[in-house]
Amino acid sequence: MLKSLKLYGLTGVSAAALLTAGYNFADRNIAPMPEAAPVMAADSASPDMMFIAAARAEAAADAKRIGVGREALPEEIAAWDVDVRPDGTGLPEGSGSVAEGEEAFIAYCAVCHGDFAEGVGNWPKLAGGDGTLADKDPVKTVGSYWPYLSTAWDYVHRSMPFGAAQTLTDDETYAIVAYILYSNFLVDDDFVLSKDNFLEVEMPNADGFIVDDRAETEYPKFRKEPCMENCKDEVEITMRAAVLDVTPEEEGESEAEAAMEEANADTAADEEIEQMVAAETAEPETDEAPAAEEASLDMALVEQGETVFRKCKACHQVGEGASNRVGPHLNGIVGQEMGSVDGFRYSKTLDSMGDDGMVWNEENLAEFLADPRGYVKGTKMSFNGLRKDEDIDAVIEYLKSYSQ
Repeated sequence: MLKSLKLYGLTGVSAAALLTAGYNFADRNIAPMPEAAPVMAADSASPDMMFIAAARAEAAADAKRIGVGREALPEEIAAWDVDVRPDGTGLPEGSGSVAEGEEAFIAYCAVCHGDFAEGVGNWPKLAGGDGTLADKDPVKTVGSYWPYLSTAWDYVHRSMPFGAAQTLTDDETYAIVAYILYSNFLVDDDFVLSKDNFLEVEMPNADGFIVDDRAETEYPKFRKEPCMENCKDEVEITMRAAVLDVTPEEEGESEAEAAMEEANADTAADEEIEQMVAAETAEPETDEAPAAEEASLDMALVEQGETVFRKCKACHQVGEGASNRVGPHLNGIVGQEMGSVDGFRYSKTLDSMGDDGMVWNEENLAEFLADPRGYVKGTKMSFNGLRKDEDIDAVIEYLKSYSQ
């Protein structure tokens, strides 16, 4: 009995000490609920402010009922209220030019997105992809896919640069977005983006999205009592998967496929024999023209130029099937009139040089490759140029191999 009384006595003393310590901690560290907390006036014409006011009223009621916390202050709410709407609501004052954006983009963004917004490795491409949305593997960029410019501004301002979010000023954000637009050929090189002309920029895919009405049109179809057995009288395969070994094979089907493969192999062997016989009986073709063509080129320099040209591949293509990308394709460039590749939109300066009859000869190409922006004022090409004369000579020789 005495032991029980001692045990209960010690337990009671411990509980009292714990409650006293908890009370002292709460008294010192938990802010009291103010009797008349400040309430931010809601502008009846602003849906955002009406929503914030309603949320704050509900939070205040919960806090009073529970007895903890306090209402958020206006400056605390403003720190989180940074979103920008498609109609421009939320945009701050400020502006930024393409030229300023290029410098900021190279400083803050190029390490992941490339100097020309073409993407580095698996980091996202921000430019290009025009006309690819219907392809099997579309390239979704700011220019090809995003319907609202506000999405680009809001994301850059809120989340970039990677690892240092919200360190950009409003002017830097305007400038970077302007450069991204320029990289997608949506604005000219002298464009300055601001709150005043924000909605004047036309996004190519602005009409490419539809209202998501699945809640009304599709969801009800799937909210019925599910069928768990004998749901169909008969099940049959109506289509085949594109990937092999996915659709189950029917009995005897594998033997038929094996026979078909064997027949195809026999046919291929017969065709190969016929080609060998035809090659032996045909008269040898003269190879004088290709030999003469190769003799006019320094093939060692061409090979060296192919290596150096890797710096250019992000924007330019050469060879069979080459097409315009961020920059024009360069097939036939040596000896070609400046600004004359079909389907590519050049800078005003380069168009003017072409109109004056200037041609890309070896001398002009060498000057341009050494200092693109110095040779063609206002060029869209932001590459700083090749520093070594031997690299310039090699690239020109390489381009000559696709110009003869």
